[in-house]
Amino acid sequence: MLVHPDIDPIAFKIGPLKVRWYGLMYLFGFIGGWLLGRYRAARPGSGWQPVQVDDLIFYAALGVILGGRIGYVLFYNLGAFLDNPLLLFKVWEGGMSFHGGLLGVLIALALFARKIHKGFFEVTDFIAPLVPPGLFFGRIGNFINGELWGRVSDLPWAMVFHSPGAGELPRHPSQLYEAALEGLALFIILWLYSAKPRPTKAVSGLFLVCYGSFRFLLEFVRQPDAQLGFIAFHWLTMGQLLSLPMILFGVLLMVLAYRHKAR
Repeated sequence: MLVHPDIDPIAFKIGPLKVRWYGLMYLFGFIGGWLLGRYRAARPGSGWQPVQVDDLIFYAALGVILGGRIGYVLFYNLGAFLDNPLLLFKVWEGGMSFHGGLLGVLIALALFARKIHKGFFEVTDFIAPLVPPGLFFGRIGNFINGELWGRVSDLPWAMVFHSPGAGELPRHPSQLYEAALEGLALFIILWLYSAKPRPTKAVSGLFLVCYGSFRFLLEFVRQPDAQLGFIAFHWLTMGQLLSLPMILFGVLLMVLAYRHKAR
C-alpha cells in the first residue's frame, strides 16, 4: 500500500501571486503542443506554416479553458452552479471537463479553419496528435492536487489519498492510469499513425475512438463524482456516458474517410 505524497498545490509564490501546479501543467501542455505543431508544420509537404501553429494553439487554448470549465459546471456540477452562478469563475478551486474542453476546442477550430480558409477536418487532423501531451500534464496536475482518485483497491500500488472524501482505504491512482493511456499511449498511437499521409477525417476519427475507449475503460476504476454517482444501471458514469458518442462518431469518421479514399 502506498500513500499519496500530499504535494503542496502551490508551486511557488511571486509576492502575493500564487502559481499553482495545476496551472503550470496546463501551460506545459500548451507549450508541448505548440512545439510539436511547429515541428510538424516545418516538415516538407505539411501544407502548414509554423506561424499558423501559433494562432492555432491560441484558439485551442481558449477553447480548452472556456469549454473545459463550462463543461465541468454543466455536466458535473449543475446543481451547485444554479445555486451559485459565480462558481463558473472559481477556476482556482479546480474542475475542468475534457468533454467540455473538446466541444470548446471544436468551436474554436471551426472559427480558425474559416479564418485561414482550410477545411475543418484538415485542421482537426493536424491538431489531434498535439492534444495528448496536454492530457498527460493535466492528469499529472490532478494527481498533484489529490483529486479524481480511483475506487477502493487492494492492489500493491493502491494509494491512500488524504483528500476530503477519499477516506483511509487505498485506492487506484487513476490519474496516473489516465496519464499513461490518454497521454502517453494516445500520443504514440496518433503520432505514428499520422506520420504517413492519411485520408481526411481519419486521424480525427482515430483520436475519438482511442480516447473514448480509454476513458470508458478507465472509468471502471475511477471513483464517480460524488455529486453525481452512477448515472444508469448502477455502473454507468457520466464520463462513460459522454465517451460513448465519441467512440461512435470516431468510427463513423474513419469509415467515411476510407470509403472516400477508396472512391
